[in-house]
Amino acid sequence: MEKKRVLSGMRPTGLLHLGHFFGALQNWVKLQEDHECFYCIVDYHALTTDYEDTSNLKDYIFNMAVDWMAAGLNPKKSTIFIQSAVKEHAELHLLLSMVVPLGWLLRVPTYKEQLREIKGKDLHTYGFLGYPVLQAADIVVYKAGIVPIGEDQLPHLELTREIVRRFNHFYGNVFPEPEAMLTEVSRLPGTDGRKMSKSYNNSIFLSDPPELMRSKIMMMVTDPARKRRNDPGNPDICPVFAFHKVFSPPEKIVEIDRECRRAGIGCTECKSYLADHVKKRFSDFIDRRNQFASDKRKMEAMLAEGAERARAVASETVREVREAVKL
Repeated sequence: MEKKRVLSGMRPTGLLHLGHFFGALQNWVKLQEDHECFYCIVDYHALTTDYEDTSNLKDYIFNMAVDWMAAGLNPKKSTIFIQSAVKEHAELHLLLSMVVPLGWLLRVPTYKEQLREIKGKDLHTYGFLGYPVLQAADIVVYKAGIVPIGEDQLPHLELTREIVRRFNHFYGNVFPEPEAMLTEVSRLPGTDGRKMSKSYNNSIFLSDPPELMRSKIMMMVTDPARKRRNDPGNPDICPVFAFHKVFSPPEKIVEIDRECRRAGIGCTECKSYLADHVKKRFSDFIDRRNQFASDKRKMEAMLAEGAERARAVASETVREVREAVKL
């Protein structure tokens, strides 16, 4: 049976944290076993919001690739590459943009939301408004049939499907309509209880050494109502317990839940248990990460090989598109 083609990517706008690992990377590693996977470091997309300062972009790209490899992505099973190394993404973005009505972009849910929420950056740019078209190009340049996403990203994929239908209406049946693969996202809170995000300065990064991971865990906020050691706690509202449910063995989760509610365990002790479980869970990952990070030339060669494989597919798609458009 022919493997279904998958496309997914991440923006290199900072270091990856535990939320990225459990929210995406684990799923990607599983998918590569029985799908034809293309995993792209989307550096053009990074420029849509971070165009003013690109001084760290290459470091973020390298660290992202290292994290992906340490998590278990395998260049023998998946095509792993940098977006800008495959120029066909940019050409197809341009050609698709010719047929996309402006109103479609203005109604994208995250467009006005991010204009309101992202402070200190001028996002009133063509690139930021048009990033969903670039996203569509990323997907259809490989004629990907499946895009793994969370439920909140469904409107973005539906826009890609609309763009495909409109392009095919004008120029013939060039692109298949990609389907969403809804993935279960494990939402880990940040150390302050909010969503884990580098902009909140509350992240535990995959590149953090074990001692730094531990110190961040020991500073995590807990149940705000539990002010003294002998106050009963409520694990249901405690960010530390949310981590225990991901990292700790089932019997320990039950014990922590019970002892917290009856004040049989203090927050410091609870965090220390968690730090031990996180260290154990990520010990192999950290070893692999150090190994990949120490050989930059090998990583660059792997990404270059991935780009060459991606380009072979993308160039054929763009050839078909140019023929269809009569260029």
